[in-house]
Amino acid sequence: MYNFKLIFRKIKRSNLLIKLYKFIFIIISFLPRKKYTIMFESFHGKQFSDNPRAIYEYLKEKYPNYKLYWSVDKKYEEIFSSLNVPYIKRFSLKWLLIFGRAKYWIVNSRLPLWIHKPQKTIYIQTWHGTPLKRLAADMDEVHMPGTNTTKYKENFIKEASKWDFLISPNAYSTEIFKRAFQFNRNVIESGYPRNDFLINANNQKSVNDIKKVTNLPLDKKIILYAPTWRDNQFYAKGKYKFDLQMDLDLLKEELGDEYIIVLRLHYLVAENLDLTGYEGFVYDFSHHEDIRELYLIADLLITDYSSVFFDYANLKRPMLFYVYDIEDYRDNLRGFYFDFEQKAPGPLVKTTEEIINEVLAIKENGFIPSTITEEFYNSFCYLEDGQASKRVVENVFQQ
Repeated sequence: MYNFKLIFRKIKRSNLLIKLYKFIFIIISFLPRKKYTIMFESFHGKQFSDNPRAIYEYLKEKYPNYKLYWSVDKKYEEIFSSLNVPYIKRFSLKWLLIFGRAKYWIVNSRLPLWIHKPQKTIYIQTWHGTPLKRLAADMDEVHMPGTNTTKYKENFIKEASKWDFLISPNAYSTEIFKRAFQFNRNVIESGYPRNDFLINANNQKSVNDIKKVTNLPLDKKIILYAPTWRDNQFYAKGKYKFDLQMDLDLLKEELGDEYIIVLRLHYLVAENLDLTGYEGFVYDFSHHEDIRELYLIADLLITDYSSVFFDYANLKRPMLFYVYDIEDYRDNLRGFYFDFEQKAPGPLVKTTEEIINEVLAIKENGFIPSTITEEFYNSFCYLEDGQASKRVVENVFQQ
């Protein structure tokens, strides 16, 4: 019995299963499409979030005749079951049958290359951020595990060739996406659906409701720290390291009476941070289902090279950029699409002391947007009016 289980596990992890899945997908691709079935997936089935969630919520309200399902990694089923969101376990037999025959796929990151897109399935790639860091074909070198520069670019472009629609938040992104993904099909320049929530729910009642549900104090200001991952710091493929380069003791001493810190690490980061001793001051919300709620309750954002600041800018609140490794990131890892050091919509800081000084200056003087901040908003947020989901749906479903 033990040997049978061992053999089964080895087969399950082998290329044999992938080949079998691929074969089944090809067979299913010849079956008629389920015209009113839509499959959603966010960050490889790990979240109920982002642009797919916004489009899902709009369709659920406005188009009740469609059958809406989420593709979910089995480790994250609890999120969906607790919210009564219809889901199917990723790569299960049911998943193969429904995903393989769905008329529409709405996804925000790349699908595995072995997945065959049926000819009559419409694949909407929403992507998941306005690009600061160089992407795909624009990258000079790739430092990620399990690949090399040539292979990474080839695989990315191969995946992008399957997309029927690509959503873009602004003209700047459209130009980069077309080139970096070598995409020459339908780009919907709509603004990002995920930001509809920031426009439509930006009121004190929503903020208080979220704080109550998440058990955060109503009488403290919130600093949201949402850094990105580093390509060359990893445990294994898809599991990245992250060192919290902040002096939490000093932050607590100087800011703890009025502020709390909410951490939101990137979904690819595999750390479980030990926050013992910082209870009531630092809260780890890395596994909260959707960062949009954290944006809404945050009085100030601290980030680095993550695209989160493009979204948070819609709230017209202060931002700091904690860029202790900017020379290495800029020159050796990714590179930037624009002069980040000159055009970032907030101060760049490299030490905990500088963070504290900037926070206290905002407390004393209030937040006064600079000319650079205003120009940034006008360049990147001009389409965000709370109606992006509607524009996407009308472009795709009313043709």
